[in-house]
Amino acid sequence: MRRLAIPHVVRCLAAEPVTHGPRFHFFGYYDKSPWDASGRHLLGLETDFMDRPPTPGDAATIGLIDTARGNAWRPLARTFAWNWQQGTMLHWLPSAADRLVTYNCRQGDRFQAVILDVVTGEERRLPRPIYALSPDGKTALSTNFSRLADMRPGYGYVGLADPGRDDPAPTDDGIYRMDLETGEHGLIISYAQVARPHRAGGRPQRDASMERAKHWFNHLQVAPGGSRFAFLHRWVAWGTARPWKTRLFTANFDGAELFCLADQDMVSHYDWRDPTHILAWARQHDVGDRYFLFTDRTRAPATGAREVMGEGLFPTDGHCSFSPDRRWVLTDTYPDREGQRTLILYRPQDNLRVDIGRFFAPPELGGEIRCDLHPRWSRDGRRVSFDSAHEGSRQMYVLDVSAVVGAP
Repeated sequence: MRRLAIPHVVRCLAAEPVTHGPRFHFFGYYDKSPWDASGRHLLGLETDFMDRPPTPGDAATIGLIDTARGNAWRPLARTFAWNWQQGTMLHWLPSAADRLVTYNCRQGDRFQAVILDVVTGEERRLPRPIYALSPDGKTALSTNFSRLADMRPGYGYVGLADPGRDDPAPTDDGIYRMDLETGEHGLIISYAQVARPHRAGGRPQRDASMERAKHWFNHLQVAPGGSRFAFLHRWVAWGTARPWKTRLFTANFDGAELFCLADQDMVSHYDWRDPTHILAWARQHDVGDRYFLFTDRTRAPATGAREVMGEGLFPTDGHCSFSPDRRWVLTDTYPDREGQRTLILYRPQDNLRVDIGRFFAPPELGGEIRCDLHPRWSRDGRRVSFDSAHEGSRQMYVLDVSAVVGAP
């Protein structure tokens, strides 16, 4: 592990719990904001247990946290389509972020999505589950959550078998685009299409590890502006669980102009900075594992195709996201030797790293049931929400970071 080569600031802030026992609460992934448009309410999930994977019969309760009423919890609905890492893909619908939320559910023999009005209680079902939303809230991206559960437990949903389980790279399944008004949907990128030669630079060259491998997609995210989206393509030797390989792809929102942005064995968490740049923890064989800022549709070694961000400041992977004004990066770490995870703010302009908290990770919560911090920005960029079990119970917390992000 590399040692920090550049001094950084430690400024631990007070973490306020916004949920409490006896039940357990969390939100899920780092690339969505739990806050509504007013900043008063946060979305969350509630469970009766926290120390095992969910079974098909385990439901999670979706609820609202009202910060104007002492963080009162208001249950809204229940779902059987959830996991510990990404929850149920809770979103405030961008076109009505003051009252409409989306979440995934299991209905009969399929996973679907629900649009719920938190004011009236009215709901509308959609034929496919949602992974990511367009910025205008009119369109969603979807993928096969059953296949994801098989290949990456903790990220898919249990309870339904993958129809293409025995197919390494189906031609009739993959990433779908769905109209949120009509429910109309169609396949835009198949597993088979991506399990072909795609190289981030130079001429196409097939990786021999793909020959007897099973392929899946993860971490779909739409670019600001909504013209393109990114996703991870992963594959692993048939019948094994690790080690898998990963490539980062981008494409137009209709699936056209597929582009391989990074292909050197490992890509992990990422976030779009703007419509043409992606920050990703990735491996580049000539540099190593770093946070790289990649330029979409620009092939290395062209100038600007990639650059290291925070050299010497980040020895490990984390869940990274840009602040709403794009001036700061929020990220975290996995547990160190003392079991502590660090919550970090980073300002690219002057290479400033500020550690804003350290939180203990109970060792008994490992693997797919771990409680990563998954830090998330408020819409005004003044607060941060995260999940943690450092006080012995999986709960949601909020930090006021205005004193840091507002400082010169």
